Amino acid sequence: MQDKKAQCPKIALNSNSCPCTYPDCSRHGLCCECVKYHRQRNELPACYFTPEEERTYNRSVEFFYRRHCKS
Repeated sequence: MQDKKAQCPKIALNSNSCPCTYPDCSRHGLCCECVKYHRQRNELPACYFTPEEERTYNRSVEFFYRRHCKS
């Protein structure tokens, strides 16, 4: 992962605005890697959630849907 971090020209900009609070996240600031990781798990990245929701670490699509798609 270090090589990818070194190659990403926007890593600093992305890291400054990344809302993920998961300690030691290896994908912090690497949006493409984050999206890929969570997609493989049927989840969404932290940037889809409010700060309060993000702190639950529940990244499931179902959790997002329940919170944001009420009818």
